[in-house]
Amino acid sequence: MFASSAAPFLDALRDITGCLAERVSLRTTLTEILKTLEKSLGLLRAHIVIQDPESRNLRLSLCCGQPYSHVAYLPGRGVTGQVFSQKQSIIVPIMKEHPYFRNRLFSRTEEELASLGFVCVPVLAGGKALGVLSADAPAGCDGGGRARLEELREFLESVALLIGSHVAWLQEEMDSASWEDGEPEGLPSGLDGFVVGQAPVMRAALRQALQAAPSRATVLVLGESGSGKELMAKAIHKTSPRRARPFVTLNCAALPTELLEGELFGWRKGAFTNALRDHRGMFEQADGGTLFLDEIGDLSLTAQAKLLRAIQDRRIQSLGSERAVPVDARLICATNRPLEKLVQDGLFREDLYYRINVFPISMPPLRRRKEDIPLLAGYFLRRFQSEYGNSPGGSEPPPLLSEPVLETLQAWPWPGNVRELQNVMERAFLLCEGGIIRTRDLPANIRSAARQEDESPETAPGNSLIESVNRLEEHLIDSTLKETRGNIHEAARKLRVTYRMLYYKMKKYGMDYRRYAEPETVE
Repeated sequence: MFASSAAPFLDALRDITGCLAERVSLRTTLTEILKTLEKSLGLLRAHIVIQDPESRNLRLSLCCGQPYSHVAYLPGRGVTGQVFSQKQSIIVPIMKEHPYFRNRLFSRTEEELASLGFVCVPVLAGGKALGVLSADAPAGCDGGGRARLEELREFLESVALLIGSHVAWLQEEMDSASWEDGEPEGLPSGLDGFVVGQAPVMRAALRQALQAAPSRATVLVLGESGSGKELMAKAIHKTSPRRARPFVTLNCAALPTELLEGELFGWRKGAFTNALRDHRGMFEQADGGTLFLDEIGDLSLTAQAKLLRAIQDRRIQSLGSERAVPVDARLICATNRPLEKLVQDGLFREDLYYRINVFPISMPPLRRRKEDIPLLAGYFLRRFQSEYGNSPGGSEPPPLLSEPVLETLQAWPWPGNVRELQNVMERAFLLCEGGIIRTRDLPANIRSAARQEDESPETAPGNSLIESVNRLEEHLIDSTLKETRGNIHEAARKLRVTYRMLYYKMKKYGMDYRRYAEPETVE
């Protein structure tokens, strides 16, 4: 190993171990290691890309000078995706000559593609692939050619082993506020007027939206039904330079294929039976503004091909017209379906997937942001007070939530997400008396679930083994946090787990340590 010259490799290894020993943030440590690889070994564009545990694709990455990138890589596709899926390193002697090299992130020039090689190795921890480490290298540097690239592969594989645990920790934390160092606790400025949420996972999504808003890049909003994907799309539009222009919405699942083309691109009078007048399509209506395509995963392959052509050409041709016209509509798409799985099954075009997946944003389900439930409930009650309130001036305050109601709302898993909470609050608003919402004002299934939650986890009937284990685990963590008054470090010692593991479990069950802290008393 390192036959040509060991000195640069040894220098790089010394600096890397020094980086790992420093007590700084995980992101800073990994970024410094990438800088070391470039400086000591003459590499270019050293890059770590990590699998996002939410979407399961490779989309969160670190590289020098561009610390946070949103380009997504589909596992199994391209060189990066193949290295991740197969857990095997790949050497590309000349980028331009490799059939699967996509050049997606750095936009290398034709000259660079013809003169540079590429080395990509998997980052593993416990036998599990977490991401990949890669770098560009001059294909014929030091006269070694392929042998030099083999040396770099061996060394990068060693570095990947050293940083595996750091990448694992970063993967655990990258849906929380710690992914961005130094972020304020409040909501990102400019978006808090459109989207309600204080949970770390929600703040992370809002930060991404704030980054995407000023550009014309296509955004793909991912999330379960009812999680607020359209609201996020509106927030991006309202904080973008296009805010004064139209925001046009089309639900792709609501129309059959034969009608979708006309709605998207419009038609001319006489184009077909009953076409009695010209009709401007959604693209034309959104010209200068934003076109939001909801449930894009439900498009047929035929409709996908026509949409892809419109995105590529930025021109549309109405039905019955012989002339294509240019359009300038910023595209935001949304889906609750796993597009990467649809691509693998041949149900969604891969080229369209890469076109719309330029800037993905994951909307967290409500069960992962339970600390936002009181905020959301209060927001909906104020809105309903404004809509249904009896006082002419609207000065009467909205009803209050009793403590048992708050506990009940926290216990419910919210399969319908924010939309379900909105419906529950509207019902409770109409039923409540005396300005206070009580548990009797909630639906029977939610009240029943709260009663079951109070049962001992060992005796709750009808649970599967996994459900029973999860309930017992949650019960133990809850009891220990109550005992330690929210001190996570002390609770971790009592439970004999690491702080990071306990923090991960608390996020899984929607626990906030602040709920367990008791105020100090002054004597």
